[in-house]
Amino acid sequence: MAEQALLIEIGTEELPTRTVDELARAFADGVVEGLNKRGFAIDAAAATVYCTPRRLAVLLPAVAAAQPDQTIERRGPAANAAFGADGQPSKALTGFAASCGATVDQLQKLETDKGAWYVFRSEQPGQPLAALLSEVIAEALKALPIPKPMRWGGHDYAFVRPAHWLVILHGERVIDAQLLGLRSGRESRGHRFHHNQPVPIADADSWLASLRDARVLADPAERRARIRDEIARAAAETGGRTQLGESLLDEIANLTEWPVAIACAFDEDFLRVPQEALVMTMETNQKFVSVVDGEGRLTRHFVGVANIESRDPREIRKGYERVIRPRFADARFFYDEDLKTPLIDQLYTLKNVTYQQALGSVFDKVVRVGELARTIANRAGVDAALATRAAALAKCDLMTRMVGEFPELQGVMGRYYAAAAGEPAEVALAVDEFYRPRFAGDGIASGKVGQVLAIAERIDTLCGIFAVGLKPSGNKDPFALRRAALGLARTLIESGLALELPPLLAEALAQLPETALAAGLPKGKDGKVPALDAGARRRELAAELFEFIVDRLRGYYTDAGVAADRFEAVRALNPADLGDFDARVRAVAAFAALPEAEALAAANKRIANILRQAGEVIGGAVDVGLLAAGAEADLYAALSGAQAATKLLHEHRNYVAVLQRLGSLREPVDVFFTDVMVMAEDAAVRTNRLRLLRELRQQFLQVADVSLLQPAG
Repeated sequence: MAEQALLIEIGTEELPTRTVDELARAFADGVVEGLNKRGFAIDAAAATVYCTPRRLAVLLPAVAAAQPDQTIERRGPAANAAFGADGQPSKALTGFAASCGATVDQLQKLETDKGAWYVFRSEQPGQPLAALLSEVIAEALKALPIPKPMRWGGHDYAFVRPAHWLVILHGERVIDAQLLGLRSGRESRGHRFHHNQPVPIADADSWLASLRDARVLADPAERRARIRDEIARAAAETGGRTQLGESLLDEIANLTEWPVAIACAFDEDFLRVPQEALVMTMETNQKFVSVVDGEGRLTRHFVGVANIESRDPREIRKGYERVIRPRFADARFFYDEDLKTPLIDQLYTLKNVTYQQALGSVFDKVVRVGELARTIANRAGVDAALATRAAALAKCDLMTRMVGEFPELQGVMGRYYAAAAGEPAEVALAVDEFYRPRFAGDGIASGKVGQVLAIAERIDTLCGIFAVGLKPSGNKDPFALRRAALGLARTLIESGLALELPPLLAEALAQLPETALAAGLPKGKDGKVPALDAGARRRELAAELFEFIVDRLRGYYTDAGVAADRFEAVRALNPADLGDFDARVRAVAAFAALPEAEALAAANKRIANILRQAGEVIGGAVDVGLLAAGAEADLYAALSGAQAATKLLHEHRNYVAVLQRLGSLREPVDVFFTDVMVMAEDAAVRTNRLRLLRELRQQFLQVADVSLLQPAG
């Protein structure tokens, strides 16, 4: 029988919204893996994954009706133990042949680089797909990521939700199987309300269209496209546009099989509540989509997406408007109550909230961050009074009713409450923006006060958690320290604040109590914790943290399209100012594109090896009187000219221009290595030439170790 499409559909009660896509993909992967393991050559990329709130399905376009014939090979005794001294087969060999149902003459000798063995080979006809598919599907179901499977009725099997139908079609033929208490057939189910009856499926290829006729959009991409179109249509009716994020779109898609959008409205008085709180209420609690005007301001309209095409949409609209009203009333109550207490008055209540046992309360953290923010602001030329005020307010909104209800609004509500209390605009903005970047792709804080606070907050977090011994390990990072470190590094780079990181780490570590420093001490070989040497512990943590933070930049530059060797060339020098680090990386990337770069990188590598092998401490300046005319003197002259030309460029951190100027040294360097014997017999001449090479290498090392650059291709 020729290859035909294979469809597997499992119908269930409503699946958990957030897991539908993951379960469907995992199910398809499991089926493909099981078929491949049994000899069916299935391209995983060709598998089409389908899912709705009530079904998981996979369609494979071309699957054979049976396995290919297989050669079975059993390995028997080693050749050197197969025959006795008399040339007769050993008991091991005859026994092996008998176990295979064969004679000794039917065995074959297998020669390998590890020796020779007798083997038995036989051809086994491939089993039909129908005989194997139940096992394949059962394995795929067992491997699904279901933390708490459900049981129903009196059955001993379990699944994510009770299962109600099973369709397995190979072409137009039903593959008989029994799984989850269901016998496979060709009857699927239509929409729960529009077509609440069996849907006969003629063949695997017509399944999708048959369900569409029964008001079920089983293709998640098609369903998402319809939701976008429907929401845009409904929003246009109100004269606005929607704010539909991908995560909300995913949730709506996994709540509906035949989505229909309905434009709704709420009382205009609710608009005095911060729009972020209203949007969060709509999206989190009801899965409604907000509508904004042309300037991005929230309007009194919203869009709900129903799982039915109603004859009377007005009734659904009334229902949606009715359920949103008490939610908004709660948000208005929280906001009004929070405004009765100035934000700063919440500061001392943070003493009652534990941050971490050895690090004290959230209030203790606020004090540390405030002192660090003052230090950073003074060094960066930012108003220190504004920075310390922002630090004092930054965590206060944690104690408000609104943030208690919606923790995702941390910072956002702090900004509103700070502004309402008359705090300076820079302070109110910083209370919100210091959380940035909140996620991958998010920008850093836009204001200088927010940038200072973001740096101080992350440094204190990193230092404190590392000190108590809770640094990330493998996949475990419960305090999101990798994200904090990258956010810190990005802020230091992208803010333009000229700050050296090691002194800031030292400042933060100096504020930590010794109990915190001792909490993270590893036990010695005797099983006891050694006595704390606070100074040594802080120095050790500072060095470890600096490496941890800089290491996050490897991925940062990879995402920016900068090759790893460019990063490593600068990492070898470890500039203390990450803004300076970034300028060097960008310069090295530009230098690597020059035609001279590869030769100069190779020359630097050669020079480094020569200096290392010389093993001498080569101090002092080059003695011009010992330079031989020609290549040696020419290189010295070219190097002296480059040193003079780049001095001012270095002072202004114009590393791109520095390396471009050093690129002109390629020709004199090449000629030098062609014409000059560095390791001359005369000790004075040899030392002088090594000094010349040292100066050449030092000139490049003022920017990066270009010897680490890899040849193109």
